Amino acid sequence: MQPSASEPVGTGDLGVIIERATGKVAIINSSHMTILGEVAGLGDLSHASVVFSRDERYAFVFGRDGALSKVNILTRKLEARIMQAGNSIGGAMSQDGRYVAAQNYTPGGVKVFDARTLELVADIPAEYAPGKLSRVVGLVDAPNVGQGQRFVFSLFDADEVWIADVPGAGQPPRIQKITQVGHQPYDALISPEGRHYIAGLFGEDGLALIDLWSPQPKARKILSGYGRGQEPLPVYKMPHLRGWAVAGRHAYLPAIGRHEVLVVDTDTWQEIARIPVLGQPVFVMARPDGRQVWVNFAVPDYSRVQVIDTASRQVIRTLEPGKAVLHMEFSPRADQVWISSRDANLVSVIDPSSFDTLQTLSIDAPSGIFLTHRAGRIGF
Repeated sequence: MQPSASEPVGTGDLGVIIERATGKVAIINSSHMTILGEVAGLGDLSHASVVFSRDERYAFVFGRDGALSKVNILTRKLEARIMQAGNSIGGAMSQDGRYVAAQNYTPGGVKVFDARTLELVADIPAEYAPGKLSRVVGLVDAPNVGQGQRFVFSLFDADEVWIADVPGAGQPPRIQKITQVGHQPYDALISPEGRHYIAGLFGEDGLALIDLWSPQPKARKILSGYGRGQEPLPVYKMPHLRGWAVAGRHAYLPAIGRHEVLVVDTDTWQEIARIPVLGQPVFVMARPDGRQVWVNFAVPDYSRVQVIDTASRQVIRTLEPGKAVLHMEFSPRADQVWISSRDANLVSVIDPSSFDTLQTLSIDAPSGIFLTHRAGRIGF
């Protein structure tokens, strides 16, 4: 049974789905697979992302128009909204939950806000040369080292990665700049334990790996030339590396412009296998128990999803949940995967074991799906 409107709901049951065409988010109950309500007035959500407060009560929504919105997902109300930049593509929550940070294209940089009041705590322009600001991508939270709350991010136009320690209001952030990381870092992730920051490189084959536990972190190239000897293919949609799959000691990564998923040993950071898939991967996401990896694709294959069995490293199922699959999200214990199909105005909830469709929800142009268990994970 669906809970009544007056019945208390635990936040661990909840999540939000971006309605990209209407500036709304839908609040969902994952246990009951239902829509509880909508929150409007969030602006341009054509490229939006969400992080949660540590108590899972608030969703912070980063809009393409530079807005940062604070949504109370229990009362289903927009509590605050600020225009903090001209073009924003995501953000991160600090380890202690006090700060929420936004990564910005225009003007390039990172802004850090008090998560309670949305007052500005720190402004970090991504100025890499006099008068030149870089677009910022790959912003993640990282475990602090006693010097303040730590964020790591990439400068697409500067070929750099910066580590920012934010002590608090009234104190300037401390910035450590790692240069010459590789050409055009376009997105990044942090490993589940918070040790390794890995930036994908759009301007060359390979990735940049940074050990954040090192007293003097430096970038080293991994998977250099994974497309060597092959004709470059057009890239129809940039892979989203925040959804990279780490299952056991292996990482499953999208090869830019290729119809392959790369398998990497996370002890050595060497490629150990490639798995052919039907198109250019966008999201490569691991089931929480690590048994499967689910992959969606750029055009013209963006209506399909393939499932890889990590034991055999074989594609075991191809699904067609609806036109223009944009995002996938697993429940924390792997009993559900939620899939948005933008052009079908549909969200499907699928059992990852039987591949049965458990529920379908009609939602206007759905894109990102974010469940509240992300609040307890580094880099989410």
